[in-house]
Amino acid sequence: MQFKIDTKEKILIFRLEEANLDAKMAAELENEVLRTPGLDGLNLILDLHSLQSAGPEALKAIFTVYQHRYDNGLSAAVTGLNKVLTAELSAQYPEMLNIVPTEAEAIDMVMMESFERELDLGDL
Repeated sequence: MQFKIDTKEKILIFRLEEANLDAKMAAELENEVLRTPGLDGLNLILDLHSLQSAGPEALKAIFTVYQHRYDNGLSAAVTGLNKVLTAELSAQYPEMLNIVPTEAEAIDMVMMESFERELDLGDL
């Protein structure tokens, strides 16, 4: 599986460079992202601009990685998905709210959530 990693302040950007994500690659995606050195304490952006098709296992892996950040008190966002995959992911996992078209929007979203946590505004 081909991917690139970019680290910014408080954010790790994982850029998948595959057009198709099958069941075997879905498990690999989950393992690669969750075991990325330096992920601890960072918010996550999954940049999936290259992805053209994904099976149910792949959508589940994307959601699992996304939810893992929230389970650890951090934020995540998915960006670059085509319209078909965005609709499928949103329908299958409606609680996955941070699906945005651009990386800049994803960065803004996770940073805003991070600031809310720092200011303890999440419960207002």
